[in-house]
Amino acid sequence: MKVDVPAVAGIIAAVAAEEIVPRFRRLATGDIREKKPGDLVTVADEATEHALDRRFRDLMPGSVVVGEEAVAKDAGILARIEEEAPAWIIDPVDGTANFAAGLPLFAVMVSLAWKGQAIAAWIHDPLTGVMVTAERGEGAWMAGQRLKVAASNDVASMSGAVSFRYGKRPLIRKIAGRTERVGSVFQLRCAGQEYLALTRAQSHFSLYHRLMPWDHAAGQLIHTEAGGVSARLDGSAYRPSHLDGGLLLAPDQASWDAIHRVLVGKPEERV
Repeated sequence: MKVDVPAVAGIIAAVAAEEIVPRFRRLATGDIREKKPGDLVTVADEATEHALDRRFRDLMPGSVVVGEEAVAKDAGILARIEEEAPAWIIDPVDGTANFAAGLPLFAVMVSLAWKGQAIAAWIHDPLTGVMVTAERGEGAWMAGQRLKVAASNDVASMSGAVSFRYGKRPLIRKIAGRTERVGSVFQLRCAGQEYLALTRAQSHFSLYHRLMPWDHAAGQLIHTEAGGVSARLDGSAYRPSHLDGGLLLAPDQASWDAIHRVLVGKPEERV
C-alpha cells in the first residue's frame, strides 16, 4: 500500500497551525480538563483530532481512525489497528501537560497502520516546524535529509529518555537505581519530542513501559527506518496493538543488549 507522505505532512502542518499554535499559552481555564486524574485534555487536542480524522478519511476513503481522544471515550476503537482497513493512529497533542503549562515540548504524532503494522509515520513540532517522516522500507527523513540514529558507544557514555511514570513499581525502582550506569537519562514528558531527539541522533536510547499506540507507533517506525533497533523488554517484536511489555530503542542490537542488561537485567530480576 502506498501513501502520499508529503500530502499527509501538509495536512498535519496545516491543522497544527490552525488548531494548536494559536492556542499555545492562550488557553482559558475552561479549555483544560481531566479525562481521568492526572490525564489532561485541551480544546486543542480535541479540535486537532477532529480535523485530522476528517481530512485523513477524505484523503484515503475506506480508512479508519484510532485517535487518543476518541479511544478515551470508547476503548473498543483500539481493535481497528488489527483489522483489514488502513488505520490512522493519531496523537493530536502529545505532551498535553506541557502544552497546557505553556512549555514548548509537545508534538503531533501520526502513523498509518495496515494489518496491524505501521507502514508510515509522521512527527511534527508545531512551534519549530520540524517534520520527520518515514515509510516502511524507505528510510526516515527530515527536510529532504535522510536521518540516521546516533552511533553506538559504550553504555557509560550513552544518553537516553527513560520513563518512570508507568510500569511495575519494583521494576521502575530498580531501573531508577541503575541509571548511574549509563551516561545520562532525561524525561521530556513528551514521547514525540523524545523520538525526535532519538531519530536525529541527539540521544542514544529510549526506554518506555506503557505502550499506547499513539505514543509509539510513529516513533518506533521512524527509529527503525533511521537504522535503530527496538524490541519489547522480553525481546519480542513491537506491534502498535501492544499496550504493555515495555519498549527499548537503541542504535543497534549490541547496544540494545548492553542497555537492557544494565538497566533491566535478567528476567528473574524484573519483578
